Amino acid sequence: MVQVRAHQPINTDGSINLDAWLDHVVSVDLAVDRQALKEACEFARHAEQQDNASKNLWAEGTSSFQAGLEIAEILADLKLDQDSLVAAVIYRGVREGKIQLPDVALRFGPTVSKLIDGVLRMAAISASLSPRQSLVLGSQAQVENLRKMLVAMVDDVRVALIKLAERTCAIRAVKNVADEKRNRVAREVFDIYAPLAHRLGIGHIKWELEDLSFRYLEPDQYKQIAKLLHERRLDRERFISDVMGQLEHELLQTGVKSNISGRAKHIYSIWRKMQRKGLEFSQIYDVRALRVLVPEVRDCYTALGIVHTLWRHIPKEFDDYIANPKENGYRSLHTAVIGPEGKVLEVQIRTHAMHEEAELGVCAHWRYKGTDVKSGSNHYEEKISWLRQVLEWHEELGDIGGLADQLRVDIEPDRVYVFTPDGHAIDLPKGSTPLDFAYRVHTEIGHNCRGAKINGRIVPLNYSLQTGEQVEIITSKHGTPSRDWLNSNLGYITTSRARAKIVHWFKLQARDQNVAAGKTLLERELARLALPQVDFDKLAEKANLKVADDLFAALGAGDLRLAQLVNLAQQLVEPERGNEQLELIPRKATGYKPGKRGDIQIQGVGNLMTQMAGCCQPLPGDAIVGYITQGRGVSIHRQDCSSVLQLGGREPERIIQVSWGPVPVLTYPVDIVIRAYDRSGLLRDVSQVLLNERINVLAVNTRSNKEDNTALMSLTIEIPGLDALGRLLGRISQLPNIIETRRNRTP
Repeated sequence: MVQVRAHQPINTDGSINLDAWLDHVVSVDLAVDRQALKEACEFARHAEQQDNASKNLWAEGTSSFQAGLEIAEILADLKLDQDSLVAAVIYRGVREGKIQLPDVALRFGPTVSKLIDGVLRMAAISASLSPRQSLVLGSQAQVENLRKMLVAMVDDVRVALIKLAERTCAIRAVKNVADEKRNRVAREVFDIYAPLAHRLGIGHIKWELEDLSFRYLEPDQYKQIAKLLHERRLDRERFISDVMGQLEHELLQTGVKSNISGRAKHIYSIWRKMQRKGLEFSQIYDVRALRVLVPEVRDCYTALGIVHTLWRHIPKEFDDYIANPKENGYRSLHTAVIGPEGKVLEVQIRTHAMHEEAELGVCAHWRYKGTDVKSGSNHYEEKISWLRQVLEWHEELGDIGGLADQLRVDIEPDRVYVFTPDGHAIDLPKGSTPLDFAYRVHTEIGHNCRGAKINGRIVPLNYSLQTGEQVEIITSKHGTPSRDWLNSNLGYITTSRARAKIVHWFKLQARDQNVAAGKTLLERELARLALPQVDFDKLAEKANLKVADDLFAALGAGDLRLAQLVNLAQQLVEPERGNEQLELIPRKATGYKPGKRGDIQIQGVGNLMTQMAGCCQPLPGDAIVGYITQGRGVSIHRQDCSSVLQLGGREPERIIQVSWGPVPVLTYPVDIVIRAYDRSGLLRDVSQVLLNERINVLAVNTRSNKEDNTALMSLTIEIPGLDALGRLLGRISQLPNIIETRRNRTP
């Protein structure tokens, strides 16, 4: 990690020795004009001394002048230019009102003034996004502040870098402040600035921000891992020293000059891997790690061959980020081997230039903007292009709710790389679909999309893209988005960008169209799931809207999701189950048999024997009643079951009130009906969907009608709840020739 305060020499009277500090900074970055930087330091120190409020410290024991020096040191380590360091030294004084921005412009020039103004505008994000609960929609002030921040970042990336350095100093300084302030700063840094440092490729800043944030947000887990690392430090250092000597000797034998060092494993990275893979600390293999730096790219692969010759390679633990760089420009070879003593060892291999870029990221290229493209500005432009995409998204939507997710998306390494028809590589999150690809390429291509080809073969729009495939989007001049694309059960889109673009398009449509479309969509889904008719005005009230038309308009415009409204409808029918979240993917049946109570708990009937009625087959979420039978306990029916309505009319004393208990059964039998145009392979395709969704089939009956060439399939399946049923019906409805899929409402 970068250490700053140790570089601030102190005079005998407790003041900062400015000359010694300047000597250090100039030794770090030889491009710095010592005299110009000294003038800025004297200017900032004088302003603080003259200010009556100089006791208003930036953090515990840290003045604005001292903070400016710390920020400047971080930027010097990043090799930023003279103007950036001058702006860093003066920034805190301007922010605290001790220095006026026009005075800065007169004395140090418009560039320094513009940089400070940009960082001041970026500082608005602290008020907008902290604490975490303030990430809410609808605040125009938040939207405007966010736009200002993004504009500043895009206009000059140095503004973002100064802000990153300032936040790095901020989280270093909150060690001894009140818990509420420390946690607020840590949450902001973790959610916004650590991902931004990652996205700009500044590795050592990212690691420090993550580790310090983790230390304050999860202190117990941080201390536990830190203790384990310390206990094994001596053994780890001995092991690393031995393998370094062995590998260095073998590389010299082949004529490869190398610089080998042990690589520190960061605490948050260890914890994240333990959580993601469900591992214990002892199972984290890359706690023992080497970094090998070589002169040329060909030497990287030579070194890789030597590593695999010396020690046995662990399958599936090799990544070639040189051939397939990460989106933030990171390049390196990663491999894991069984080293001496049978201990697992991670090895990273890269050139010196790659290492500089991994540590400095965009800072390694920003100087080349507008000059020598061959020198490396392509990486810079790619990063700025990403920032522009985020800006365009928020300009269109006026929505800050997804900012943290958008910034953090690239932390996870699971990406797929596909090609456009002209061979341009596009990377997307794993699981992305052709529609996600279309909206990534261009908004209008997404809107006009009507089909897709993968390697020349037509595929469904919810097809999951795989690395190396060539994607061609089939468009229509007058095409428009479909509301079905927003239905999560159908799996058409997975990225927040594609969803945002589609939602924005529907927001622009006439309210009357949205009302009609939303009403049709909701009624169709409720009917398909055989839910009882709900009061739409009450449903609107539960969704925090005034009337049903507002509900339909919000659904039609994409502001509300269909699955969300179905869950709210369930809560209206059965309030006791309002907070229960049923699994999305059905689990395999575990011994449930119709006519037996199984694992279900029914409240209100004591210890009476219960059974699910075979006539209506109720599911969790259905409104239910009980009927006292003769010798068979209580039979559980849906409230709208015609059988129980008839029985209630004849023998009302046998009808009792029951409700679902807190523990649902794993699966319930339910009848579904599929109507389709008859074709060869229809039953096989339906069976494949059931297999993919892990649905157990209890019975199936198929009848064909030769007159209209249709087929009617009736199936009894086991399902855990309405969410899973909706997903299954959505998947089946996408098969070719399907006319209708629904839950059988006939008792």
